[in-house]
Amino acid sequence: MSQTEYEFPMMRVDFNLNGKATSVDVEPCEMLIDVLRDRLQLKGTKRSCDVQVCGACTVLVDGNPTSSCTTLCADAHERDVRTIEGLANGKELDPVQRAFIAHGALQCGFCTPGMILSVKAMLERHKKPSEETVRHYLRGNICRCTGYVKILEAVMDLIQNPSHYQ
Repeated sequence: MSQTEYEFPMMRVDFNLNGKATSVDVEPCEMLIDVLRDRLQLKGTKRSCDVQVCGACTVLVDGNPTSSCTTLCADAHERDVRTIEGLANGKELDPVQRAFIAHGALQCGFCTPGMILSVKAMLERHKKPSEETVRHYLRGNICRCTGYVKILEAVMDLIQNPSHYQ
């Protein structure tokens, strides 16, 4: 058998990516992370565990934190996808990004995009979340460097003093 006999038929996926209409032809089995990183060159979404455990690949799909390593790109059809690259407004960082920087809530930065997007989703749903709620939203994001203290400090300060980060 030739190699082409194993190829899947391509399908078109149309979605809103970081505020821009996007169309891409994919194989039905392609994961969203692969399309984002390899086809669309959005490298902020990180690959780590490939089993929906670590949160490094988190993107927002229709505003919900989603593990892109276990989500088929086809499932993004006609949906809104936001990556860390789409969070800033031009060169102006999002308040969540500014809070993380101000508090040194990042070290190697590998988990940071997923953490920030999880916090962004939480703040869309809860204007004044408790520390318990913050911990709940971050439970799917693993960080090996920071010990979470500075991350929690950054988020709680952003919640308590939002004008500092506008």
